[in-house]
Amino acid sequence: MVTLNKIYTRTGDKGTTALANGERVPKHALRIESYGTVDETNSVIGIARLHTGGMARLDAMLMRIQNDLFDLGADLATPDRGEKLGYEPLRILDAQVDRLEKEIDELNGVLEPLRSFVLPGGTAAAAHLHLARTVCRRAERLVTALMEEPEEKVSEAALRYLNRLSDFLFVAARYVNRGEDGKGPGDVLWVPGGSR
Repeated sequence: MVTLNKIYTRTGDKGTTALANGERVPKHALRIESYGTVDETNSVIGIARLHTGGMARLDAMLMRIQNDLFDLGADLATPDRGEKLGYEPLRILDAQVDRLEKEIDELNGVLEPLRSFVLPGGTAAAAHLHLARTVCRRAERLVTALMEEPEEKVSEAALRYLNRLSDFLFVAARYVNRGEDGKGPGDVLWVPGGSR
């Protein structure tokens, strides 16, 4: 599907880039911002995974999510213009969203109910998962803006995936702060007015 023999092509030297269908658009186009921010989310998850190696189940979930995010990038990079492409474009499936929901429920099942908002922090893994969550929320905002453009279509599954992923990352951050054995530092809770 992908062959990269040469890394630089010089085709973007004038500020445009190609979508998967060959259409050239400005590098600052909303569609490019959208899948670029999905890529940024993926990169932050990669950093978080440097600290989750001892949690095999969670690390496997995060690895699958990183692969899903490439699927999502391909989905967003291939606009649906109603034209024949000569190939079946890669799209996010409802099954990928369903799997995320099951994994959220699995991780959340061992967590205590929250009684306050959580501050990003605790362990290094949790801090990076919170950062990934906020970048994911930015990607979601960009995708919803893209959906409002008159000529742009985005699948509902793609948007649902981003929405569910930010929830997953929040729960995963809490999970790593708890620790698989329940002996981690726990949540860092917001204390309203606590630093006045």
